[in-house]
Amino acid sequence: MRTLPDFPWDTLAPYRQRAAEVAGGIVDLSVGTPVDPTPQVIQDALRAAADAPGYPQTWGTPELREAVSVWFEARRGVRGVDPDGVLPTIGSKELVAWLPTLLDLGAGDIVAFPRVAYPTYDVGARLAGAQPLAVDALTSLGPLTRATTPKLLWLNSPGNPTGKVLGVDHLRKVVTWARRHGVIVAADECYAELDWRDRSVGEWRAEPPTTPSLLDPRVCDGSHEGLLVCYSLSKQSNLAGYRAAFLAGDVTLVRQILEVRKHAGFMMPWPVQQAMIAALADPEHVAEIKVTYAARRARLRPAVEAFGLRVEDSEAGLYLWASADEDCWVSLDRLARRGILAAPGAFYGSAGARHVRLALTATDERIDTAVARLT
Repeated sequence: MRTLPDFPWDTLAPYRQRAAEVAGGIVDLSVGTPVDPTPQVIQDALRAAADAPGYPQTWGTPELREAVSVWFEARRGVRGVDPDGVLPTIGSKELVAWLPTLLDLGAGDIVAFPRVAYPTYDVGARLAGAQPLAVDALTSLGPLTRATTPKLLWLNSPGNPTGKVLGVDHLRKVVTWARRHGVIVAADECYAELDWRDRSVGEWRAEPPTTPSLLDPRVCDGSHEGLLVCYSLSKQSNLAGYRAAFLAGDVTLVRQILEVRKHAGFMMPWPVQQAMIAALADPEHVAEIKVTYAARRARLRPAVEAFGLRVEDSEAGLYLWASADEDCWVSLDRLARRGILAAPGAFYGSAGARHVRLALTATDERIDTAVARLT
């Protein structure tokens, strides 16, 4: 029996109850689930594809894989993504959780990931029977031997929960190191479109973001060997309920993963594939969603700081990563007494134990209520 951590969100029940007892009700800024409507262009594409009596393709339709390739060039500055190296996934969480298993990792293999990180990287290693290893930097791995070299290294940029963005030089050093040591690098880039750096609220339009991808030619010299990128449309397109995501990169690795997924029946429903094609081809709805979140962020951040929390990193993504230099559970309790539920930094590793994460994914009315309570 594999040892898995307790499901973290269950531990928030008493804080949720405390926040719910405040007059006016709870403002839930914990999980980060989208609350705004799914864009009409995507809903229309789903409805048009509702007649789907046959089994969908595990690999996805050629049209979907080509759409991902075109999107990478248009939105991420990455040319030459081979459609054969693209694979739709049923949301990104299942891919993160099962990637070590799909890569045939197991006992004796190391899966490394950031010390402050989405907990499913750790869970995925455990599901495979591999050893999870949280690291600050490559240098913290120490002298490498066959037994101590990770088989898989996760990157997350923009990061969840921190919102930190890794630059081209940083990513390039990681790729160079990984290729020297035969390590597969997987980058979770799900928040790439939500970049808040050096812009004011009114400046988010349909221009591509500046967050670099692991597959950027400046990072990998145009070769995707040993590299995989995980991406989701949940946040940038309000599609969390559709479970629309994809994997892209090394064709050989993607084909290996595909073979296992075909046997296991991991198939994205055909109507969702059609909706995903429509979403990838329409940057305008992404720009509108960014403007909405930018406005909420501009109102919430000063209020969080007025409450005595210092916002750190938070350069991109849908969260404010904040600290009052106290145990995260103390901060969580203080917020709950104001009717606001946040996520404790301890969920994301011991290095986050003095931080809380506050999501921007609440309605305008709830954000304004939070602002009033905090100030």
